[in-house]
Amino acid sequence: MTDDLSGASPEDLARHAEKMAKKKAAREKIMATKTGEKGLIIVHTGKGKGKSSAAFGMIFRHIAHGKKCAVVQFIKGAMSTGERDLILKHFSDLCEFHTMGEGFTWETQDKARDIAMARAAWEKAKDLIRDPGNSMVLLDEINIAIRYDYIDIADVVEFLESEKPEMTHVVLTGRNAKDELIEIADLVTEMELIKHPFRSGIKAQIGVEF
Repeated sequence: MTDDLSGASPEDLARHAEKMAKKKAAREKIMATKTGEKGLIIVHTGKGKGKSSAAFGMIFRHIAHGKKCAVVQFIKGAMSTGERDLILKHFSDLCEFHTMGEGFTWETQDKARDIAMARAAWEKAKDLIRDPGNSMVLLDEINIAIRYDYIDIADVVEFLESEKPEMTHVVLTGRNAKDELIEIADLVTEMELIKHPFRSGIKAQIGVEF
């Protein structure tokens, strides 16, 4: 929160200006040491909402900058979502979009098919990541597929460490990210659940959840 300077004396304003100048100088000194660039491994996990939403925010940033990217959805089925509809209608030249899952396990009730679909999605993801033309690849809800052992975490880690192009960003979302994935990631964010409308009987709503 910024300092309240309403009604401040000239002396107070001068002290504030000096304080901000020192902060600016310190910040610029720190920023001057941050010169490296690399393709990041980014993990969004936790029980709170916003994991996929934040990831799609980065996808739309890439699209806004004219940079090629791709999305593979591991769990979500054929239900229409705002992100997918917008990308397919307006930005398919910049962003490939593959919905490979058929819904959550309790909906499909076919474990063998779920495993096959998850592994097919992982093979598609690897192809998209290998393509140096893609600046970012989003693996939406892959952590759930890994959690259920539909995909081998060792294979995911080995691939990201050995085959991901140096400047390609890979974003992996979903609850319960494995420790092995967190260990190799460059950026990990855990969404914390504090309140959720579902607990008050509010259903998923258009424009918020999908």
